[in-house]
Amino acid sequence: MTSAELHKEFEDAVERINAHTDPFPADFLLRLYAYYKKATNDYGRPSSRKPIINAFKTNALFQVQDISPDEAKREYINLVNNYFLYRK
Repeated sequence: MTSAELHKEFEDAVERINAHTDPFPADFLLRLYAYYKKATNDYGRPSSRKPIINAFKTNALFQVQDISPDEAKREYINLVNNYFLYRK
């Protein structure tokens, strides 16, 4: 898969998540958050008003620090595909 194809598939997965209206499990959201931030090279600090949420987000980011942005895109896509596959 080319980089452009991977990016398009990643964008489609992000759009699928954003269009979903039912709540997601918290652990799933944290993994999505971390992979999304890594995939988009967004290294801004978590900005929740609740310190405990910032701590969970920071921990999730720490867990993906050693993967590449392309690998993060693949993992994000896999999470989304698996989530919807098992929710049908």
